[in-house]
Amino acid sequence: KQKPPLAVIFPEPEQSLKSAGMFCLSKIEHDLPMPPRLLNRPLISAIKEELERLFLDKVKFRMVVFQPFIGEILTGKIESSDEDCLRLSLGFFNDIYIPEHRIARPCKRGDDGIWVWLYEGEELPLDIGEEVRFRVLSIKYPPVPTEQKEDAKPFAPMEIIGETSGDGLGLPSWWGD
Repeated sequence: KQKPPLAVIFPEPEQSLKSAGMFCLSKIEHDLPMPPRLLNRPLISAIKEELERLFLDKVKFRMVVFQPFIGEILTGKIESSDEDCLRLSLGFFNDIYIPEHRIARPCKRGDDGIWVWLYEGEELPLDIGEEVRFRVLSIKYPPVPTEQKEDAKPFAPMEIIGETSGDGLGLPSWWGD
């Protein structure tokens, strides 16, 4: 069963549902359990109070959902580089990984730890902070951990695995205008 994508809530009146690539407007349903303390109040008043408590005083809102699709081409910035992968960021989402075997080939890791694409005798580095185009290969929704060690990385509700191997992928500067 696929889990829900990441969401950002904007307090605005409900409008028609729309989709534009990796973002879409979604309509959600929510079962509203009523706490016993509200059962002696008028029904509408009790429902309104509980909705306001749950949705931060926003009874109507639009939700923009980040939900990339497999095969989509996105542009992110290289956040880190290690022996296993590149880690990319879209600014609002940072759990994007390009495994070593999905980086443009042939490639090597330089002495400074930065991955380098070897293309026709040239070394084209994938420097930290550079923009990079990548193709989404898979989207994972890890289970929520019941326990987490203090030094563990923060839980990521969604992880994207991508590749920079392919025409037009990698650094835009590699491909010119």
